[in-house]
Amino acid sequence: MFDKLLNIFRIPDLRKRILFTLGLLAVYRIGAHIPIPGINSELFQRFIEQNRGTLLGFVDLFSGGQFRRMTVFALGIMPYITSSIILQLLTVLYEPLAKLQKEGELGRKKITMYTRYLTLLLSTVQSMFIAIGLEKAGSFVPNPGLGFVLMTILTLTTGSVFIMWLGEQITERGVGNGMSLLIFANIIVGLPRGIADLIDKARNAAWGPLTPVLMLLLVVVMVAVVAFIVYVERSERRIPVQYAKRIVGRRMTQGGTSHMPLKVNAGGVMPVIFASSIVTIPQTVLYSIQGLRDNRYFGSMIDALKWGEPLYTLLYAVAIIFFAYFYISIIFNPNEVADNMRKYGGFIPGIRPGKRTADHINEILTRMTLVGALYLIIISFIPEWMMVGIHLNHLFRPLGPFFERLPNWVLNGLNVNFYFGGTSLLIVVGVAMDTVNQIESQLIMRHYDGFTPKSGRIRGRRSW
Repeated sequence: MFDKLLNIFRIPDLRKRILFTLGLLAVYRIGAHIPIPGINSELFQRFIEQNRGTLLGFVDLFSGGQFRRMTVFALGIMPYITSSIILQLLTVLYEPLAKLQKEGELGRKKITMYTRYLTLLLSTVQSMFIAIGLEKAGSFVPNPGLGFVLMTILTLTTGSVFIMWLGEQITERGVGNGMSLLIFANIIVGLPRGIADLIDKARNAAWGPLTPVLMLLLVVVMVAVVAFIVYVERSERRIPVQYAKRIVGRRMTQGGTSHMPLKVNAGGVMPVIFASSIVTIPQTVLYSIQGLRDNRYFGSMIDALKWGEPLYTLLYAVAIIFFAYFYISIIFNPNEVADNMRKYGGFIPGIRPGKRTADHINEILTRMTLVGALYLIIISFIPEWMMVGIHLNHLFRPLGPFFERLPNWVLNGLNVNFYFGGTSLLIVVGVAMDTVNQIESQLIMRHYDGFTPKSGRIRGRRSW
């Protein structure tokens, strides 16, 4: 395995790409420690900690804690992600954009340009609201005024555009997807803090006499969850496809048997991101209005939408299922796949070409999407329940007292600062797998061993 890792640096082009990627990630992390001028960052950090389960905490997750510290990169990658999602939705709803997407490389370049402009616009609007919100809060800004608002807008917008440029440079001249690697870097930076917190709990016996057993169980669960994610992300349903002989010009092409792979989790982490954003918006809006916090009815609603509450858990699960089906309907069209298959003389054995093929693919995709959505729900809730538990005792009166008998670690969690939430865990494992696959493809293309133990490739040379 060590020799395989050395093969990466024996290839000049791959070595340059990896060093370039690491260099830009280092620049990104340096910017994560430069605060914007004119703000009391300590007070703002405490405020974000108190609102960890709201939309503010969600934004802070994707900025790697930079939003909490209000640095020049506080907006993080979210404006670019939002712009990409909006453009992706518009390509389905707006016909000119759909035609532009089908024009090949030129069309994709234009859509990328539109994404950049929309990112700039969203960054400006978001930074303006942040500046106004910080100024109205009073205690966060020692010297409020127009100068502070303009400086904050300029600083945050410039930082967001610079992050977008870093991501594009990594994608073009580095290894892996640049935007995904930036999110990966934001999340993985909490690893040392999470390990230190676990060591501290083990030393102080934070969970009582069962601390060693629970600590061992925690490590086993974390490894099992990561292995489960890797297994499901690599899982796919292969639909057999038979191709008939065809005459192309003066030549006859031979038929053959192939397969069409359908991933179990084709939507990736996007359904979880959509669901997290939607579920946390109501609580954030209600909490931001001062008068509603002390209101009898709205105050109860705010409490019911916090992490670990049954209502939040139910809404989150339903939203993940909905967005799993919604997102797959955008990125995959069974009718278009069936038409393309028929054009090239392909058919599924036992299924008639055309509409019957599209219905067959859609039926398989519907069942697989449900399995993928349930998988996302499990992965999303395991870390959350480890941190705060599930408060079944907060259910309405007939059922609430019944769940009071459950152990405290079920109702209130293990109070673990699990640095990987459900969304971040999926992103970290997915990005790591994609990056390793890209490096492996570069090695195999140059006749070197890949990382997989049974790759069967030519071994790399021993000298530099």
